[in-house]
Amino acid sequence: MDALLQNAANVLEKYISIPPALGVKILYSLLLIIIWQLVVFIFTRLINNHVKDLPKRYISTKFLIYLFRIVVVIAAFRIWIGGGSGIWAYLGLLSAGIAVALQDPLANFAGWIFIMLSKPFAIGDRILIDEHAGDIIDIRINQTTILEIGKWVRADQSTGRIIHIPNGWFLKKSLTNFTQKFNFIWNELPVTITFESNWRKAKKILEEVANQFQDMTEEEAQKYIHQASQSFLIYYNKLTPIVWTRVDDIGVTLTIRYLCRPKSRRFSENNIWEAVLDRFHEEKDIDFAYPTTRIYYNPSEKKGNAHGDDISERI
Repeated sequence: MDALLQNAANVLEKYISIPPALGVKILYSLLLIIIWQLVVFIFTRLINNHVKDLPKRYISTKFLIYLFRIVVVIAAFRIWIGGGSGIWAYLGLLSAGIAVALQDPLANFAGWIFIMLSKPFAIGDRILIDEHAGDIIDIRINQTTILEIGKWVRADQSTGRIIHIPNGWFLKKSLTNFTQKFNFIWNELPVTITFESNWRKAKKILEEVANQFQDMTEEEAQKYIHQASQSFLIYYNKLTPIVWTRVDDIGVTLTIRYLCRPKSRRFSENNIWEAVLDRFHEEKDIDFAYPTTRIYYNPSEKKGNAHGDDISERI
């Protein structure tokens, strides 16, 4: 190979007056670029043919491209500069200065390596970091891009804004992933009825509605739990909807607790609330509670006063 390139360099010198040493470097560089493009093309086709999951395919392709870019830069450096000890000592001092001057970009690169190796999230996941929540739409060497949710929009729906997060944040800040492994979250809907309402009937109605509109069966939930337990210590005793009872100052609060997909929380709440409104409308002994002012007059309520005497006796 060296002899062939040397002959080609001699031809370049003869026809376009390029020095043989420079011609060899140019030919090596062209060969390096051709091999790089060919290898990237082959591996990209292999990934597209064998990796069916779109987020995994995207991350694998990105990682492959960045990896080969680093290899090509190192190889090109050795072609044009060489590998002498003096050069490497100089580069060592230069890299120390660069590390100080480019602290944030290097932290972002380290964060990207962390994301690629540890995989705290993937394309399509819903995350929360430093009060920014959204769905991952792109992962690059220096930043991760999310489609924002929340803020002025309720129930975790999209705001339409795109946020670019420095990858260095993922090394320093707490990260919340809504969809990793176990792609469901617990959601709660409090329903408050008056003290005079038939709360037992209301609770039964809410249980029926919650079971009617749950996103998955208990068998499906157990399957997801089993898959997630391979990577994390996740365990639940009860995965089906449940209604909890609590007494508040304005009435009896019945809280529906159920599993739903993070990206469909608003839709599930809408379906449940519409069903609850329709069912409660049919019941004469169930009323929603709201803040009111109430005056107690014991004789009309057939109760004695605080001292056990009829209030009329003291008027």
